[in-house]
Amino acid sequence: MLRRLLPIALVAGVCTLFYLTVFQTFSLTNLPQSVGLGDGYGDALRNGSLGWGEDEDEKIDLETSPGGISSGVSQNGEFKVPEVDAKSPYPVGQIKPPGSLYVKTLVVPRLKSEDTRWVDNQLGDMVEQGLLKKAIYVVDDPHAGLTTPDNKGHEVMAYLTYIIDFYDKLTDVSLFMHSHRFAWHNDELLDTDAALMIRHLSSERVAREGYMNLRCHWDPGCPAHIHPGTTFRDAAKQEEHILAETWAELFPDDPIPQVLAQACCGQFAVSRERIRMLPRERYIQMRKWLLRTELSDYLSGRVFEYIWQYIFTASPVHCPSMSVCYCDGFGMCFGSPREFDFFFEIRYKRNLYMDELRIWQEKADAIALYKTMRADGRVTEEAELEVPEVGKDVELNEKIDTLNREMSEKVGRAFQLGRDPKQRALESGREWHDGDGF
Repeated sequence: MLRRLLPIALVAGVCTLFYLTVFQTFSLTNLPQSVGLGDGYGDALRNGSLGWGEDEDEKIDLETSPGGISSGVSQNGEFKVPEVDAKSPYPVGQIKPPGSLYVKTLVVPRLKSEDTRWVDNQLGDMVEQGLLKKAIYVVDDPHAGLTTPDNKGHEVMAYLTYIIDFYDKLTDVSLFMHSHRFAWHNDELLDTDAALMIRHLSSERVAREGYMNLRCHWDPGCPAHIHPGTTFRDAAKQEEHILAETWAELFPDDPIPQVLAQACCGQFAVSRERIRMLPRERYIQMRKWLLRTELSDYLSGRVFEYIWQYIFTASPVHCPSMSVCYCDGFGMCFGSPREFDFFFEIRYKRNLYMDELRIWQEKADAIALYKTMRADGRVTEEAELEVPEVGKDVELNEKIDTLNREMSEKVGRAFQLGRDPKQRALESGREWHDGDGF
């Protein structure tokens, strides 16, 4: 009797296991949408209805070029500028009459051990002319002239403290940046130099846009980086799986977005008018959350890295065109998005030659080392060393030099074009009339 029932029991067990597996997967993967992910954004952020929406049927369709930037080459071979829909309910900001001066404030958090003398050394002329003010917060020194209630959340505590303390005395533009002058996440075409970024930044663009991420390159962060509510834990995005919960704490009346995206890494510029679109009390609430949260310094900082754009634009996604960012934002205009993309193709080719040269040199160094280890200075057949091609290093160096010169010339021409306000308007797709400034 038991033998007859055994096959039936096995089939029933397998079916039950299959049902539970499917049911559990369905429940977990569909939970975020069931709590209203992506239904709408921003209504409660400003304590009022904004009356805006988005087309949820739009898809992001991007290809990646060898250079590591988004390519605009479509399937039929025509160039198409990569676009990511990022609507903001805020109106375009007002700029001053052409030729007017703007005053910026540089907000920088630092440790006592960190050196920020580069600000005065590189930008002292702007400071002396009154065009640049400094707000450098020493986060681990309670006796410093500018400090924070606690050293927590990386740069976030200093950023929020500045806004709270200077809310009624803000300059035209506030720049929020890290303490180091050079960093990989600074803009590559400005030599990853924070001083050059500050010097070339267009206050007019910040005034118009209200908010500008200071990193033009999309990677990492755009076009769809963080998915709040995901059940998958990604070691490279440790903040992702906690963002649904933290979002509910920070924006309890705003539905959780499906995607949060902007270029990394917590450096941006904001106009005075845009900061004041939120009441001072709202920033105080955010700082209280930061002081109370049990999240680590690292994680609480990473949470804000991908919500600053929401705070200042009321849009969960902020991925403007990279070529427009460089042209209208920093005055580096390549003439068109195609020419901008082509520059990075040249750079990609140059980097391939540099990698090839590095491998050639490693082979040559290995042979040289082997020779020094032998008394007779000879390389025997049993050494099994790969011999680099004779003269290949000279050929590669010539190719690298040629491409470096070509890139240098293109950068020079880009700065030259960027001096023309009409060109900046043309490349950024906005109207320009005779007499208009930047």
